[in-house]
Formats: sequence, structure tokens, C-alpha cells
Amino acid sequence: MARKIEVTRIFDAPVEMVWKVWTDPELVKRWWGPKHFTSTVAKIDFQEGGKSLVNMKAPKEMGGQVFFSIWEYVKIIHLNTIEFIQNLADEDGNKTDPVKFGMPSDFPSDIRTIVTFKVIGKNRTEMTVTEYAAFGSISNFAQTGLEQSMEKLSVAVSGLSL
Repeated sequence: MARKIEVTRIFDAPVEMVWKVWTDPELVKRWWGPKHFTSTVAKIDFQEGGKSLVNMKAPKEMGGQVFFSIWEYVKIIHLNTIEFIQNLADEDGNKTDPVKFGMPSDFPSDIRTIVTFKVIGKNRTEMTVTEYAAFGSISNFAQTGLEQSMEKLSVAVSGLSL
């Protein structure tokens, strides 16, 4: 059964800056993945029907494994909505069974992800990220991972200049 996890953040930044952290590969690498994970790959094909490839590397003390994900864009409404389907992938961007990476058998595939942007004042933006999937045994980890990624995204936005 599909469940949703969701995180909302408010930024003291114009919507164009918050949008940019989803579309600029160098900025995506600053925030993709939970706390202590790093990202070295962000090949962004930001268009409806496009597919992006991103990675995250676990810290050494957590095994140092590298995970690749693909984002297949379903709908893009400029400065308003980004909708994509997220999956684990191999390093070439081919969708892969999560169990091959040591994930539990109920690890979700085809995570529908919707990012919405709302101007809430002069140079203030509200962004909400909602993920829909049958999260199973990783539900708590999925919520925590999303929250930690959004914390890193907040830092990336705060480092941009107006």
C-alpha cells in the first residue's frame, strides 16, 4: 500500500533560487543524500520525459557503499512543480532491483516524488517534497533521510547569493 512522507521548508530566498538547487548539477551534489553522505554524480536532464542520474556515498564508518538513483521527470511547471519517479539504478542509469544493493525485499520502486514551490512573500519561498511509495520496513529511515537531505538543501540555498 502506498504511503507518503513529506517535508516542508521555508526559505528566505526567492523561488528562482530554491528551484535552482533542483536543476543545477553542482547544487544537487551539495544536498542529495542523508547527513554524512556525499554526492559526486548529478547528471541532470531537466525536462519532461528526461532522466537524471545522481549518486550518494555512505560514509566510511557506514560501509562506504555508493548508491545511484534515477529521477524520471513526469511533469515540470516552471517555478511551481517538479514531479518525477525515483528509483535505485546502476551507475549507467538503468533501473535496478533494490535487493541487489542489500536493501530489504520491501524496499520501494517507482517512488513518486512531487516538489512544490510557493511564493509566500518578498524573497520567501515554501517548498514541500512529498514521496509516495509502499515504504515498508524502511518507512522511518525514508522520512529521516528526506528530512536530512532537506536540511542539506537548506544550507545549499543559504549559500547562494541574491
